[in-house]
Amino acid sequence: MSGTPVANAYADNGWLDEIISCLEEAKSVRRDLPGGGRLHIDRPLPFICVHIAEDGAEPVARDIAQANASYLIAPHAAAALVVIDAVAGAMRKRFGSFVVFDIGELTQDRFLTKDAPFLPPFEIAIWSSDDMVQAAECFSAAISHSEARFRTPKVERVRTPPSRDDVALGRVLHLSTMAVRFAPVYRQVGTQDIFPELREQLVAMLFDAGLRAMASFVESEKILQPKTHRALGRKAFVDAVTRVDRSIDEVASAFDFLLAVTPINAEAAYETFKASGERPAFLYRPLTLQIEAAKRKLYSISFDHLEDPVLYQLYREKQQELDLQLSLLASRQKPRFIEFGRALYGPVEPSLLNEARIILAHLADIEVDGSDDGSKDGAIADSGYVESRALEMVSAYQEQLNDFDVSVELRDDLPSGLMVSGNRLLISRATLMDKRRVDPLLSHEVGVHLLTYFNGSAQGLRLFRTGLAGYEGMQEGLAVFAEYLSGGMTPARLRLIAARVVGCASMLDGATFSQTYSTMKDKYGFSSPAAFNLVLRLYRGGGLAKDAIYLRGLLALLDHLRAGGALEPFWMGKIAASHFTVMQELAERGLLRLPAVRPLFLETEHGRSRLAVAKAGMRPIDMIQELET
Repeated sequence: MSGTPVANAYADNGWLDEIISCLEEAKSVRRDLPGGGRLHIDRPLPFICVHIAEDGAEPVARDIAQANASYLIAPHAAAALVVIDAVAGAMRKRFGSFVVFDIGELTQDRFLTKDAPFLPPFEIAIWSSDDMVQAAECFSAAISHSEARFRTPKVERVRTPPSRDDVALGRVLHLSTMAVRFAPVYRQVGTQDIFPELREQLVAMLFDAGLRAMASFVESEKILQPKTHRALGRKAFVDAVTRVDRSIDEVASAFDFLLAVTPINAEAAYETFKASGERPAFLYRPLTLQIEAAKRKLYSISFDHLEDPVLYQLYREKQQELDLQLSLLASRQKPRFIEFGRALYGPVEPSLLNEARIILAHLADIEVDGSDDGSKDGAIADSGYVESRALEMVSAYQEQLNDFDVSVELRDDLPSGLMVSGNRLLISRATLMDKRRVDPLLSHEVGVHLLTYFNGSAQGLRLFRTGLAGYEGMQEGLAVFAEYLSGGMTPARLRLIAARVVGCASMLDGATFSQTYSTMKDKYGFSSPAAFNLVLRLYRGGGLAKDAIYLRGLLALLDHLRAGGALEPFWMGKIAASHFTVMQELAERGLLRLPAVRPLFLETEHGRSRLAVAKAGMRPIDMIQELET
């Protein structure tokens, strides 16, 4: 290529020498090219994904290319060949081989006709050089095994390489090449309108298949040995990710959902309830934001330039969760609040309800007083004692991380107990509990909720401290498990967690506050104060299904450990069980750091031995412990 007019025109510019120099020094490259186009290489890799088209002509193929850690977007083949030649030269010196993955769209969706009785398959054509046959087969297999929710892909191997401006990229440069063309099934027939969900599915499917093909090649040639094909993905956040992250965090930080739905007159409400037996009127903090304005801001956030399909999906999920939380706040104390809560936290599944009833039946003879531990023998701790122990625990964590900056606050506007809000630990002045339960409960709040907040903060994206969508179930399951690892899972504590599930099911089935209170008091033996506090949590805001997630998350965690799963990714930030593989992938790609702080309860011999027992297999009933005096 060095003697062609196009090559000479580009070679006259110093920018090409700069690119080669960066690659030889293993530096990242991200720059716009003369005459249009873009080159992005976040680290040296033995392949590049290439897409050639005018702006806006093939948007899905462009998105697939830009999802890669190494890609080139060019308006025409002549310009692309110059850049590919330069990049290939530098990468072949490093790796010995270099692959061009050429992605583009077919001109039409020829299998779809207006009179088709159902959605037909859609066409994907693949051509490869002789040394890329195995990689092409890997690509075909990945497409065939992918979940197609709308139209099924029909993969065809073609003998003639697709051309760009009558130029077959890899053949001209004598490089290993795989070229893929797919039908534009994301477009609505006869219009320029698109099917957004189908577009997202196409990008995710073809990007993943491409990475699998590249991994197959580099492994077979013994160039690299990635742990998974996804390890060949991006290892750097682009600026657009940071902008979206800050914008999402601004909306999420504008309100505290749990504080907004927690009554501020719990003690007065209990006295009223004792006197009348009628459901008391709960008072709430005034909202600190205008819901409609917050939603407008939320949906004004553009995800168009994120380029990474995994991060795109994480932020879309969070956007939808924040929308649902805002809808809940707008419906506070209104009949539809309960349905928004059901949508956010889910119903009480029959299997979950059955597990809760088994626990309650097993613990039927345990006497429960007004605290959550049921002990009448131990010394009682008040809020001041809890505060002092909390400060000591925070200080211990600060020895691991100076930035473990927690504000411990005593509050008059909370029901008895503790809660975390951001980097604050809030303690109700009405709190009274067995002293032996204080440290396990602080392990729950400080050792899990606050620890994952600060570890998430250290990841560079605020999303991991705010919490990925749906994180609360696993987070609360992890926090309850921390109580067990700390030696504080008493019979009465487990009984309380199970009773919350039964009470939540009762609330969702339409039982009144008084009816659920009577069930907790008369059927399950809770004292009047304990039953009231339990039911208050369930009916706050108008009926909140959150309290079922503690046992649900615990069961999911125990299943995860029994199957050989690790705890380490859960300490990286606030994540859901469904995000476990995502966190592993992001960690393998170098986008996540190891936890900056580790739980103190896993630094003890008792904590490690209890974890080993859990990994061997246990149910919640097996976690019951007696507190030591």
